[in-house]
Amino acid sequence: MIGPDFSQLTKIEPLKSLRWHYGKSGGRNNQGRITSSHRGGGVKRAYRFIDFRQDKINVPATVFSIEYDPNRSSRIARLHFADGGKTYILAAEGVKAGDILIVSEKAPLKPGNRMKLKNIPQGSIVHNVEFFPGGGGKMVRSAGSGATVLASEGGYVQLVMPSSETRMVSEECYASIGNISNSEHSSVVSGKAGRSRWLGIRPKVRGTAMNPVDHPHGGGEGRQGRGTRRPKTATGRITGGVKTRNRKNKTNKFIIRRRIK
Repeated sequence: MIGPDFSQLTKIEPLKSLRWHYGKSGGRNNQGRITSSHRGGGVKRAYRFIDFRQDKINVPATVFSIEYDPNRSSRIARLHFADGGKTYILAAEGVKAGDILIVSEKAPLKPGNRMKLKNIPQGSIVHNVEFFPGGGGKMVRSAGSGATVLASEGGYVQLVMPSSETRMVSEECYASIGNISNSEHSSVVSGKAGRSRWLGIRPKVRGTAMNPVDHPHGGGEGRQGRGTRRPKTATGRITGGVKTRNRKNKTNKFIIRRRIK
């Protein structure tokens, strides 16, 4: 078992005003039917409201603490603004308690600061990037990830995403400087099945071990082949080598180069 590193965290209770306790669905919809399999159980979690928009412009904020968030892979930073406001943001790698961060159209090139893409130098690493101006950060939000700023042309900035995809984003969009924290998340090894149960992940059963009524691969006497040319999910959707992106997606025109598989 290899566990996560908690040495950088501040020993403090989460802020009550930015915390919400919620129930779990067990992967079921409003009719009680399982729509997302292999989910259920797990320890209780409290949701932390994260400010992905970060729309307090030119108001300096002090990093009060670096905290753990059970709902995401990265760490979160609790900010106390000069005007008295408090909020949570995704913590950038290298940000620690006591640092001063700011959101501005043109801010110092420092991890955790946030500014418009047109003012970020080429070769810089960014995270929590907006899709459209004012829409809040939607891209590059998982632990250890970061997008590289390539070039600016025609009102758009080219970004190399963590998936190796090259995409155009409006230069008026905001992005935060640096990589996301907790880059060691990818090296965590569960070590036992019980740890998956703590996370709300239930055991997975092979389709070939099921009955025909439960899975397209099921049935037959003894061990049998799947009985179908292409592998399928329990609901009959083809899987393995099939592109799942919608061909009519409006943002397809902003993709310069697809990701490398």
